[in-house]
Amino acid sequence: MLTLNVATQQHSQLLPITDAVSRAVADSGVTDGTCTLYCLRTTAALTINENAVSDVVRDVLLAVDKLIPWDAPEYCQVEENSAAHVKACFFGSSKHVIIRDGRLVLGTWRGIYFCEFDGSRRRQVHLQIVSAHP
Repeated sequence: MLTLNVATQQHSQLLPITDAVSRAVADSGVTDGTCTLYCLRTTAALTINENAVSDVVRDVLLAVDKLIPWDAPEYCQVEENSAAHVKACFFGSSKHVIIRDGRLVLGTWRGIYFCEFDGSRRRQVHLQIVSAHP
């Protein structure tokens, strides 16, 4: 298992981590298999989405904030970060990506993002890279 350290600078942020994950896959020497990414935090998540147009990230964060407002008076969690927990549930804590010919199979315009919903923070993403050929 490998660990990718991530530092976020904003309260809500989609931080691109595709390059770091791609380097880890290349360094592993695995040519065909899978890469599992896992985030241990309950107020952060992972997603795969558009990475060619930065407005998409802004639009995703805008839509999520509208759907799940930070300060809804109905929340009852004592730590007052219920919205961050709900957002992380919607995105999920793990992703699996196929590795073919030593590269992540993501598609032309897709990238992997670490989703921060209670930042700024220092976080970790764990990677498990497994070969299809034992």
